[in-house]
Amino acid sequence: MNGTTGAAELYSESPDGGPGEADVEYVRRRRLILGFSTITLVAVLFIVPCFGPIHIPWTKVVASIVTLDASSYEGRIVWNIRMVRLVGAVIAGAGLSVCGTVMQCILRNPLASPYTLGLSNAAAFGAAFSIVFAGAGSMASSSISINNPFITTISAFVFSMLATGLIALLTRITRISAETMVLAGIAISAIFSALLSFTQYVATDSQLGNIVSWMFGDVGKANWTWDLAILAILIPITVYFLLKRWDYNAMDAGEDTARSLGVNTSRERMVGMVLSSLLCSVIVSFFGIIAFIGLLGPHIARMVLGGDHRYLIPGSMIIGAVILVVSDQIGMYVIQPEVLPVGIITSMVGGPLFIYLLARRYRA
Repeated sequence: MNGTTGAAELYSESPDGGPGEADVEYVRRRRLILGFSTITLVAVLFIVPCFGPIHIPWTKVVASIVTLDASSYEGRIVWNIRMVRLVGAVIAGAGLSVCGTVMQCILRNPLASPYTLGLSNAAAFGAAFSIVFAGAGSMASSSISINNPFITTISAFVFSMLATGLIALLTRITRISAETMVLAGIAISAIFSALLSFTQYVATDSQLGNIVSWMFGDVGKANWTWDLAILAILIPITVYFLLKRWDYNAMDAGEDTARSLGVNTSRERMVGMVLSSLLCSVIVSFFGIIAFIGLLGPHIARMVLGGDHRYLIPGSMIIGAVILVVSDQIGMYVIQPEVLPVGIITSMVGGPLFIYLLARRYRA
């Protein structure tokens, strides 16, 4: 896909996990990078809860986390306010990033992500539909709040998966290529964008405020029930992606190469797309639209780890989690005492950074 990883690099390790003699340094270097990234993420989990309107000493934060103490004054702040938001940011960032990694591989497009396939606009329309037509938004003109987030979440998820089903159906009927699949996603995105515009047009002022508020993307909506629900979906899907790492490496080397190695590219493309879309749909339906994580995480991971999915999948998840946590912290402090939704921060920072990454990539 990216033109920087050859077949020799992709298959220098045998499928049973034992590195060849020429690959020892390659494996060691990437494991060191993954180890350092993991330590960075763990450090973030212990440092970030210290900061907020009420400062908590690091020693008390560590004690609350290690002992699972949620009864003391500091423990209640750490576990009921800060950790729930932090864990939500970690799993959302990791999930969106791994979705982008797999999509870019199976669609052989470095700009591919679940958003490219129209999932974000479909979810946004689903949320807007529930607010305007299902009574999920407050009707008070002075209030901007969603009074039934459960309906909004379900509606966003249903329409997001509907977009996935349309693409899957189109793929099965026409047997379109991976490249054409992206174009189909753009067309579906345009359809849901038009439906969203119509919904906003007929909405009242308060309903329009609710729609815009949901679309910002905010991990401040997190609670432990939602966090655990996303985690329950993230873990098995990630395990599947890791088990298929060799197939993704083969697909990265080219369609003909993958088929010659016995990979059923059509099946893996379909399964990978559906699972990525499912995971992304759940995250977007809970937290709203968080842009660029599904692009930045995989591309930064690819720059430091290469294109081998043995390391790219976990590396992109860790990097995506760190990016989203840092972005959320920036949003909390940039215009205090107001809190900017993380979706605004990722768009403001992610757009220019992604352009820089693209320029650097193609210059190389």
